Amino acid sequence: MSGFVSFISAGPGDPELLTLKGAARLREAVVVLYDDLASGAMLDLARPGANLVAVGKRAGRPSTKQHHVNRLLVDYAATGARVVRLKSGDAGIFGRLEEELETLHDAGIDYEISPGVTSACVAAAQAGIP
Repeated sequence: MSGFVSFISAGPGDPELLTLKGAARLREAVVVLYDDLASGAMLDLARPGANLVAVGKRAGRPSTKQHHVNRLLVDYAATGARVVRLKSGDAGIFGRLEEELETLHDAGIDYEISPGVTSACVAAAQAGIP
């Protein structure tokens, strides 16, 4: 039995800027693998009892190796679980999304990508730049 992985872009990390689809997927997920910048209040949106797994990377701190993140995605989805991969910022920009997608594709696991609000756009809006 194969589960399903939803890649959710967390944007700048403000839960009010998460897309409706992203919030819905968090409420449905049995497992949430989340980046360092996509934590805090955003994880409060996850369904009660969801397995929250930190897989973030940040300079100067211990971090999860990419091959381990890839393995976790496959292992959790292979149990039939609904998995969310909560990515910092826009998952397609500097997010190693392609590597994770290739891993799932090779394992025959279905996925979806839900883009988010790009942090650069939020910064410009907050600075009053149109």
